[in-house]
Amino acid sequence: MSDTGEDPQHWFDGEAGPVVRPYAMTRGRTSSTSRHQLDLIAVVVPEAAADDPGRDQTLSPEHVEIVERCFETPQSIAELAAGLDLPVGVVRVLVGDLLDDELVHVTRPVPPAELPDVNILREVINGLRAL
Repeated sequence: MSDTGEDPQHWFDGEAGPVVRPYAMTRGRTSSTSRHQLDLIAVVVPEAAADDPGRDQTLSPEHVEIVERCFETPQSIAELAAGLDLPVGVVRVLVGDLLDDELVHVTRPVPPAELPDVNILREVINGLRAL
């Protein structure tokens, strides 16, 4: 015990609960080995091979939770971070691991440059209405 009467090995805050440092979940990594760009709105979709992620002993509980959440409904990186109460960087590393293991794939929204011009769509709608 220290002079203040507190145990120096006390590693949790009574109000916040136990603290697990994010680098412990990612084994000290700040990025995954995958070359995938995982932006906040990238949607994570499980592969058929991930039907029972709890069986895979190499997966952490957080990996399993990500796959299970996405089986219910595919979720974005931001939704997973919020739902798991984890930093976005940690979720990106964990999802990158799952991508490397081919347990999930990621779909990305269409870049704005590839979307059709709104004016063209309005002209098509107006043309259809005129018929």
